[in-house]
Amino acid sequence: MRELQLPLSNEDIASLRAYDQVSLSGTLYVGRDQVHKQLCKLIEEEKTLPFPLQGQAIYYMGPSPAPEGALIGSCGPTTSARMDGFT
Repeated sequence: MRELQLPLSNEDIASLRAYDQVSLSGTLYVGRDQVHKQLCKLIEEEKTLPFPLQGQAIYYMGPSPAPEGALIGSCGPTTSARMDGFT
């Protein structure tokens, strides 16, 4: 298993192959279609983004309701199809 640190360098990205197993360390951003829509709007308006995109990874997460006393429920992956128009 390869260990990689986010943000990834261009060399890290170019060296990845299908089926590689990697362990990522660092900040992993979470967002879905509305986040992508807002990021695209900010880019079009040439405004500052809330975080750097270069070399970063975004996890498409579908949250579930938080159980009583918890801040967040379970977080599972969701389809990337809704983001295709933004990427």
